[in-house]
Amino acid sequence: MSMTERMPERHETLPASVRRERIQRLVDERGFVRVSELRDTFTVSAVTARADLDALVEAGTLTRVHGGAMPVRSGFLPGRTDREPSFEESLEASVIPKQQIGELAAALVQSGQSVILDVGTTTLAVARALAARTDLTDVVIITNGLSIALELEPTIPRFTVIVTGGSLRPLQHSLVEPMAGAVLRSVHADVAFIGCNGVDAEHGVTNINLPEAGVKSLMLAAARRVVVVAAASKLGQAHLGTIGPLTAFDTLVTDAAATPAQLAPLREVGLVIVKPE
Repeated sequence: MSMTERMPERHETLPASVRRERIQRLVDERGFVRVSELRDTFTVSAVTARADLDALVEAGTLTRVHGGAMPVRSGFLPGRTDREPSFEESLEASVIPKQQIGELAAALVQSGQSVILDVGTTTLAVARALAARTDLTDVVIITNGLSIALELEPTIPRFTVIVTGGSLRPLQHSLVEPMAGAVLRSVHADVAFIGCNGVDAEHGVTNINLPEAGVKSLMLAAARRVVVVAAASKLGQAHLGTIGPLTAFDTLVTDAAATPAQLAPLREVGLVIVKPE
């Protein structure tokens, strides 16, 4: 075998069509890929990586989201509620409402408290608002969200950040069972902030994904006070995985778009409502 035959293939010499075929396979396998990952994997510039993604989007096989791309889901129609959006898709949506919720939720935390912070983009807004509160010290935050842990890393040592461990779900960058429960069953926090896909007076607080719903239920049992954080669009919705009945929650933090008609049945079961004035 010649020296040329033994040399590894250099990705920058691949024809664009071959590179894009491999990118498509990579996205299909992982469910999401970042521009930076493509740049490093294929030894190309970020401009070339974005051009490859744009070409696949134009071909109808990928959907561009913040920082990268994900596969086109067959049968997906805008506005449907039976499909779990990726973390990156959710990050792009309802930015202002999530900021409102994050600031109101963070205002409920005091120095010296322990906090469970669920995975999700709304709870990521809570994490950012907590980090911005320079008056807070000695706060312990337990999370199953990798994005949230990284967001809070600059707050160390003012905050202590504990990651639950568990099996990684790439779609949400979340940690679920097995093993996530080992940490959650061994703690009792002052307050838990739990995200969801639906809040309904009859069906309680629910989530599309069953493994994440199971971890959220463990969080519910591991805190003295439990706060559900949900945008107005999730009120009145119900999904497959039950997290808990409304009576198991103390407070709902929502955004300014929540209407009196949406909130009235939630108040009737004793849920305290916090929303912007």
